[in-house]
Amino acid sequence: MKRVINFMGIRHLAFAATVLLTLVSLGSLAFQGLNFGLDFTGGTLIELGYEKPAELDKVRSQLSAAGYPDAVVQSFGATTDVLVRLQGDDPQLGNKVSAALEQADSGNPVSVKRVEFVGPAVGEELRDQGGLGMLLALGGILVYVAFRFQWKFGLGAILSLIHDVIVTLGVFSLFQIPFDLTVLAAVLAIIGYSLNDTIVVFDRIRENFRVLRKAELIENINISTTQTLLRALATSISTLLAVVALMFFGGENLWGFSLALFIGVLAGTYSSVYIASILLIWLKLTRDDLIPPAVEEAVDDRP
Repeated sequence: MKRVINFMGIRHLAFAATVLLTLVSLGSLAFQGLNFGLDFTGGTLIELGYEKPAELDKVRSQLSAAGYPDAVVQSFGATTDVLVRLQGDDPQLGNKVSAALEQADSGNPVSVKRVEFVGPAVGEELRDQGGLGMLLALGGILVYVAFRFQWKFGLGAILSLIHDVIVTLGVFSLFQIPFDLTVLAAVLAIIGYSLNDTIVVFDRIRENFRVLRKAELIENINISTTQTLLRALATSISTLLAVVALMFFGGENLWGFSLALFIGVLAGTYSSVYIASILLIWLKLTRDDLIPPAVEEAVDDRP
């Protein structure tokens, strides 16, 4: 057998790091909260039409100079159509924005095509539905893993996923990075990604209980994690390369989405080993937990 890496040898240090990260994240979420974007807080949506193709970075800088530093600027259909989202419900906000842009660049006239106001009630509904969707996803995963493996595996998987979500949200809260619907979508994607890594390790642990009959649980986990290490690294690194490319070349609107994925991939790879597997040790998983009890046949002792 190839050299086995003693992953569980530093499990106490890993547990201390996990507790520290979780407490910092929860503390930031409790005292600072998330910096919700316009998708959740409400605001004004303005559709602008230019005569010539518009440069989004240039439009953002013009709006920032005009006193709208938090404006969200997106392309909308053609290269001459731009969508701007701002906080506030001023009926004249569309005209003020177009006038500021016209003054900043008179060589490319702009007109207002549409102005809509999204109230905070709609944003609150989106936030509540997103949170409910996350809880339903976690509940479904718990039921599936408990049925597919065993309830101790299910509990380990759920705690590792909760850790990944808390750490990701904690980073966004700590640095007050805007949290919008794209970031929420990334958090839901993180749950699926992290679960995949955890299931691979769990499946190998279960298989090795049958193959390595004399191995203790900690030895089994070390062997199983070592056997799946190359696969986990290949998956994580290839995913991170794509996410980093998205961070640098995806534009400002996808930066929060890609950042959440980046944090989630790192946290998911870590938690698959040092949260899900450690919990199996604490719960004292044994071979008997995975072997169904034998059914004794009734003996007919009638004469």
